[in-house]
Amino acid sequence: MKALVTGGGGFLGRYIVEKLIARRDSVRVLGRNRYPDLERLGVETVQADLRDPSAVTRACEKIDVVFHVAALPAIWGKWQDFYSINVEGTKNVLAGCRTQGVSKLVYTSTPSVVFDQSDLRNIDESYPYPKSYNCYYPATKAMAERLVIAANGRDGLLTTALRPHLVWGPRDNHLIPRVLQRAKAGQLFIVGDGLNKVDITYVENAADAHLQAADHLRAGSLVAGQVYFISQGEPVLLWDFLNQLLERLGIPKVTKAISYRTARSVGAVLEMVYGLFSLSDEPRMTRFLAAQLAKSHYFDISKAKRDFGYEPRISTYEGLNRLVAYLRRHLMGVGCLT
Repeated sequence: MKALVTGGGGFLGRYIVEKLIARRDSVRVLGRNRYPDLERLGVETVQADLRDPSAVTRACEKIDVVFHVAALPAIWGKWQDFYSINVEGTKNVLAGCRTQGVSKLVYTSTPSVVFDQSDLRNIDESYPYPKSYNCYYPATKAMAERLVIAANGRDGLLTTALRPHLVWGPRDNHLIPRVLQRAKAGQLFIVGDGLNKVDITYVENAADAHLQAADHLRAGSLVAGQVYFISQGEPVLLWDFLNQLLERLGIPKVTKAISYRTARSVGAVLEMVYGLFSLSDEPRMTRFLAAQLAKSHYFDISKAKRDFGYEPRISTYEGLNRLVAYLRRHLMGVGCLT
């Protein structure tokens, strides 16, 4: 099988690439940078922007399956940036697949596409999209997810979308580093009562799910045209999990707390100020972030288990051990840890 991985040099994308290589699939990566370390493993790299339709189409040439992982994942920014990358970029991938005769597309979505600021407890994939969003990231990811699912069965292309939640693990360059930095600076607060449960996904389990979904994606299969929640299958108390990580790294645990109502109000004010003055930095709080930190959001993954045999191979306990070992090896000398 010849696979194209958009965003293959990123956190999740790189694990998908490595797992494809391990089973001797041929791999091409589309990204904004060159990745010499991947090239040394035999990966073909295409340095291009997802927003360039011609480049994306060329990258899809002689490809059997596309893993569309690349996205702009942030809680703040300009609408046009999110739309051009997450929506227009996905349109370019779909067009490239159709032009080049690609037969399979596995899209990396997010459970945030259905997050409506309420507690989501063990919901399944029938839960509807909200009527509105207060963050451009989930809004544009939902638009892209709809495009991907609507494309299933057209021009010989089969599609499916995975929604891994809060992906974490070694080499994370987004979620965990920010938590550690804010915790060390005393800028991390428990939002709400601290009892909210959330789903998390160890990165190798998320990568496994992508390969399993692709392998089961064929004409007449249950996977074609479907969306799937992906997680560890065992929600954690968010603040207990984060404090356990901090404690093992010798960083003071988070004990200060603010109410959800206060955090949401602060977020609304900061959004207004940052928007008014066109500030490019990310606010320390937004309405979306306040809800994510205070509300429960965990999901029923039985559909993924049934349709393509997904099982979280690496437990949360083992994953945490691996993450702590990695952080101790790689971050002790660069000011991230004490």
